[in-house]
Amino acid sequence: MTSAMRNIWIVPGIVMPIVVIADQLTKFRIYDLLGGVEGNSIPLLGDWLKFTFVKNTGVAFGMFQNFPYVFTITSILISIGALYFYRTQLPNQNPLVQLTVGAIVGGAIGNIIDRLRIGYVIDFIHVTWFPGIFNIADACISVGVVVLALVLMLHGEQPKQATPTTGEALANGGEQNS
Repeated sequence: MTSAMRNIWIVPGIVMPIVVIADQLTKFRIYDLLGGVEGNSIPLLGDWLKFTFVKNTGVAFGMFQNFPYVFTITSILISIGALYFYRTQLPNQNPLVQLTVGAIVGGAIGNIIDRLRIGYVIDFIHVTWFPGIFNIADACISVGVVVLALVLMLHGEQPKQATPTTGEALANGGEQNS
């Protein structure tokens, strides 16, 4: 792997596991704290913010319930597609793009782990004026998508720096970076 190729994966490679670990640890703690009983709740800031245990078989914020296996497969495919798109289409030298892709894919992996492990996603962050209950993974996905869209809109289409493959570099007489 060339150093240029390695550089575009360092930030996402650090952010993804941090998001997955934070997501999973908070879900385990909430499960224990609320007894794994759907609807159990603990107020944090009066009636404005609560931890409420919900078993989500749908997608983010509880939409489209009762299709867990469809969403597991589509989440895996979308995650793979996002990584491919990051590698081939996005301005992957931009640190904000690197950070957001790490957050988006890390969040998706956190929810995929729940779906594969227990058949549903644990949601627990309940902002009472907001129309859904969510988790750390959902927040990372949502914020990541919004920030990525803003970065792309504000900076426009930037030409992606080409990172030649080993064969291309050697065929052109160049050296392979390690």
